[in-house]
Amino acid sequence: MRERWRRARQGRGQQMFDKPDYALVGVIRIPELEKSPTRAIGRRVLWALFALFVCSLVVYFDRGGYSDGKGEPMTYLDSLYYSTVTLSTTGYGDITPVSESARLINILFVTPLRVLFLIVLIGTTLEVLTERSRQAIKIQNWRNRVRNHTVIVGYGTKGQTATAAIIADGVRPGEVVVVDDDQAALDAAAADGLVTVRGDATKSDVLRLAGMAHAAALVIAANRDDTAVMVTLTARELNPRAKIVAAIRESENTHLMRQSGANSVVVSSETAGRLLGIATITPSVVEVVEDLLSPEEGYAIAEREVDPSEVGGSPAHTRDLVLGVVRDGALHRVGDKQVEEIEIGDRLLYVRQGERG
Repeated sequence: MRERWRRARQGRGQQMFDKPDYALVGVIRIPELEKSPTRAIGRRVLWALFALFVCSLVVYFDRGGYSDGKGEPMTYLDSLYYSTVTLSTTGYGDITPVSESARLINILFVTPLRVLFLIVLIGTTLEVLTERSRQAIKIQNWRNRVRNHTVIVGYGTKGQTATAAIIADGVRPGEVVVVDDDQAALDAAAADGLVTVRGDATKSDVLRLAGMAHAAALVIAANRDDTAVMVTLTARELNPRAKIVAAIRESENTHLMRQSGANSVVVSSETAGRLLGIATITPSVVEVVEDLLSPEEGYAIAEREVDPSEVGGSPAHTRDLVLGVVRDGALHRVGDKQVEEIEIGDRLLYVRQGERG
């Protein structure tokens, strides 16, 4: 199967991944902190006033080198007036530098302040003009440092719920990258503070843009099972060590997902069906299951390292309610003879109190 997949993909290049960073603006979007418009405008006004104040002081200290139309000595008000009309490029010419020192000061100090003043005044326009360059630099920096993050393929209902659970478990939003070809889904992810990549996740260059080669985990929440298989194959080729978790609709495709390289497979339709069936008989059981799957409240299922004091003891006799033991990457349920005693390096799957329980 893998060989057929490779032959089918033969000739498909990495043209997107090899593009320069400025060409990826709009494809990769890095989340930004929300800025208050009032604060942004106020900050620019303060910078403009600061430049005006510095310029007026420089002119006033060298007021002997300036001449006004009346031939009277310059006051600080005259210096402030001269700075205002000069920095704003109005320049009435009624006050002019006449000495060499005053002209030198104009060259070295007043002119740079005039440039700063104009930049502050037209900052919004400049921001628009420089946005693409700024985004390109951010993308370059992000691609150089992104490591051990989580990639989410598909930001529909399943993808959003999975992301919420990941973030509730302590992962920062900036460490989650969403890949989708639906702009509305990407806008929703960006609004949640996530890094987004627009494109088809079955293509290797799109997953490479998402940093799949250095990712710690991949969550596949695609709408089609065949898409999930293709994404798994592509991701596993890029990163043999990443943990891949996928949701599929049909249980008969589970073995394909496992064969493709998925570590865990969730059959969403059958899982929902089982919960619906249980709810008709024992609805309280469904409430408990939902509680366990909500890390932010009530009880939650978590995994932790073994405490040194627990080594040699039984998993059933720890301080927590242990459900299973992960040893050498394999999960063993409590009561299994292979995990009658806890060993160094084991990890315990247990029930913990939620944050707001």
